[in-house]
Amino acid sequence: MTTSLPRQDRIRRAIELLRNDTTDKFDEVVDFEAHEFTDPVLAQEERDFIFGRVPSIIAHSTEIGKPYDFITIAMPRNNIIAVRQKDGSVRTFVNLCRHRGAMLETQEKGRCRFFSCPYHRWSYDPDGKLRTITRDNTFGEVDRTEHGLVEIPCEERHGFIWVVDNAHADIDVASWLGPEMDAILAGYQLDKLVSFRAAGFDEPTNWKIMQDAFLDGYHIQYAHPNTAGKVIHTNVMAFEDFGRHLRFIAPRKTIDRWLEEDPGDTPLDDYVTETHFLLPNSTLLRQPDHFQLLTFRPHPTDPTKSRMEQRLMVPPLEESGMEEERWNRRWEKNWDILLAVLHNEDFPLLRNSQTGMGSADAGKMLLGRNETANQLFRRETKKLLAEGRAAAK
Repeated sequence: MTTSLPRQDRIRRAIELLRNDTTDKFDEVVDFEAHEFTDPVLAQEERDFIFGRVPSIIAHSTEIGKPYDFITIAMPRNNIIAVRQKDGSVRTFVNLCRHRGAMLETQEKGRCRFFSCPYHRWSYDPDGKLRTITRDNTFGEVDRTEHGLVEIPCEERHGFIWVVDNAHADIDVASWLGPEMDAILAGYQLDKLVSFRAAGFDEPTNWKIMQDAFLDGYHIQYAHPNTAGKVIHTNVMAFEDFGRHLRFIAPRKTIDRWLEEDPGDTPLDDYVTETHFLLPNSTLLRQPDHFQLLTFRPHPTDPTKSRMEQRLMVPPLEESGMEEERWNRRWEKNWDILLAVLHNEDFPLLRNSQTGMGSADAGKMLLGRNETANQLFRRETKKLLAEGRAAAK
């Protein structure tokens, strides 16, 4: 189902799907079971064999834009600190003092020239080196080179900060993305945008239920009749399968003017939303004038909980041609719309789905041929689990 068509041709293919009241489809309906969203053993495997083995996005680069800026993130396997170094690079560490295990930082973000443990005031430099052992004349001999912060593999690419949530792993984002998706992201120049706002929400819902909802073009008119359903066509997706990753074009209803009229060479970018899924847990939405990133992470211990983060990435003020007040007002409005749809419409449905999955006799459920992105997500996570199990033997 992979295509190499230019964007305007792919948009025109979406128009043809719309004209024919259809969508791109997989070969068959597949089934799944409720335990995939409740089983603690499977949840542990997902943490280890997916997030502990492959890169995932934790932030946009501008969220820690200056030296000594940091953020803290609860990953599935580790609590981590990501900190911008003096030389402009980014490094990530386990958020834990090597003395007695207290968390170094509890703030979500900040800026400091060293990290100081609140328990006994041991401190660490931004590069992870053990800086201070308080009252070291009484503590005893310690090899400081062996007791710095534990480093987590990290790479900055395409304007994002990526990690593999495993101190013993390596990271190669370009290889993980593959040549097609790596080139696609490079073409977007996301590193030239700024993160206008980022926020995270802890939800009583398995991470896969959350991720599935934001790959789904089938629910729009039913779950969002007064919001997204008025804007985006339901169940029309011009889909591209890149193996681990995907993208699809969903036409907006403004495109209907071209159903009876040949658009010729008219650029049609303003008439679509383009969704990218970056395995294992990120949905990148390309809107006509900005990008949104939605990420979903498993809870560290509970398969019925997860954390969702959303980011709005926009052209910087100085390149927008807008006054600061108008620039802020515009993106605040976009942010508020996204928040309202999530909290008022998506989240209540997904919480109920998780409750339903707790039924002992749920029976098998289905993914349709039309649910292409959801099928790919399930196909690829199953591959990662199989590879992880094989490697663990």
